[in-house]
This record gives sequence, C-alpha cells and structure tokens, in this order.
Amino acid sequence: MICEHLKEAGDPAPLAPFDGGCPECVAGGFTDWVHLRVCLSCGYVGCCDSSPRRHMSRHHEEQDHPVMRSYEPGEGWRWCYVHQQLG
Repeated sequence: MICEHLKEAGDPAPLAPFDGGCPECVAGGFTDWVHLRVCLSCGYVGCCDSSPRRHMSRHHEEQDHPVMRSYEPGEGWRWCYVHQQLG
C-alpha cells in the first residue's frame, strides 16, 4: 500500500536534464557526490545518502518535505522520508 505522501506526489514525470551536480557541493568546492535527488515539494536538488554530505537528507530534516525522487537519467523512483517507503 502506498502512503498518502507518495499518492499526493503523483506519478514521477520525466525531469529536465540536469548536469550541474549537487549545487551545495559545488558551492563548497566539492565534487565527490554520488547521485542526485530532487525534492518534490520545492524542487531542491541535493546529493544522496551515499554521498559524504547527504544534502537531500539534510534538506528533509530542515524543511520537513516528505518526498524526494531520483534525479538520475532513466530513474523515476520516489522515497517518502516520513513513512520510509519507496514508491
């Protein structure tokens, strides 16, 4: 069963290509992010939990936005932080 946050977020639509890397990592002079994620509440782009600085998880902790999705080519999966559910 899919949680209400994933239902509200809807089906993942194709995203525009993005090749700028993790904006916060780039601003800090870092290039070691692993994968990118995008917040479905506000469009914030950040690096994944496999990256040293984990900017997307920090964004969730600070903003409490519930759902993010992969910003990797060919991927459309989403993650609800609140319910720890993949969608």
